[in-house]
Amino acid sequence: MSVAVTGSIAVDHLMRFPGRFAEQLVPEVLDKVSLSFLADELKVRDGGVAANIAFGMAQLGLRPALVGAVGHDFAGYRDRLEAYGVDCAWVHTSQARHTARFVCTTDVDMCQIATFYAGAMAESVDIDLTRLLATTAPALVIIGADTPAAMLRHARACRRYPVTVAADPSQQLARMSAMEIVEFVDGADYLLANEYEQALLESKTGLRTADVLDRVGYLVTTLGANGVRIRRGDGSDVHVPAVPTSAALDPTGVGDGFRAGFFSALRWGLSLTDAARVGCLLAVEVLEAPGPQEYAVGRRAFHTRLADAYGGDVAGRVAEVWPARPSVAHR
Repeated sequence: MSVAVTGSIAVDHLMRFPGRFAEQLVPEVLDKVSLSFLADELKVRDGGVAANIAFGMAQLGLRPALVGAVGHDFAGYRDRLEAYGVDCAWVHTSQARHTARFVCTTDVDMCQIATFYAGAMAESVDIDLTRLLATTAPALVIIGADTPAAMLRHARACRRYPVTVAADPSQQLARMSAMEIVEFVDGADYLLANEYEQALLESKTGLRTADVLDRVGYLVTTLGANGVRIRRGDGSDVHVPAVPTSAALDPTGVGDGFRAGFFSALRWGLSLTDAARVGCLLAVEVLEAPGPQEYAVGRRAFHTRLADAYGGDVAGRVAEVWPARPSVAHR
């Protein structure tokens, strides 16, 4: 095990609204908003940011350790993750709460309105990451959205060990205070956010982008259909365009797919640019699936699509370093 992924593990309830949210919003009375959207589709899927990332990394041949808190209803979900090669030995099981629930409605523009119920995730603060760090010595720890207290505890634990840290606050930026955000990201080797999250981080903390770059190794900003931008304090700037698609189905977990592909490729020894290309392709694999873990990566098809998007030389470099998927018994 060379990677540990911490964060939420959830069951997703994904609904589809056959209209546009924006057309239902009246700016003059937003302070009194009261809306109900009649969905025409419901799918219940396994999800959660940490589990989504770990699943994606397992698809690419790694065996990541998943770290998070779940309920007593997790057994079937655990079996499925382990069958794909995810190490669930470090998952904490609550005896009193259900696994977290993510309830999300997506409109025709891929805009989303969601509610997240923490459930057993509230107990993630009790997880002592130092046990994993001391006994398995992972090379990389991705700290994803979780209870803010757990995220801060994990970040503090990582600072005591020689481990690469990826800070990924995402949805919890809205919940965390400015002081908590600064403590969480300070010293991280990678800070990941989408455009809105980066703006929110800077707005809440009062930090400029240059200030953020003084505190982290790399700032990785996903740009949706415009791909991804990677910056560092020395002024270097990498932009990788997105992989074209005409089959977008559900955006839930797309960012997690990028993270899985990006960090898997870095673990293979690829450059930042090639790693971002792998991440962008895996993100599109998620976008074209009906849920965040409802896709399967086929090597031949993946290489072909990578070559179509970025050139045969890129696909060749990936083929040279992509390891075989761990030998696991599928159930």
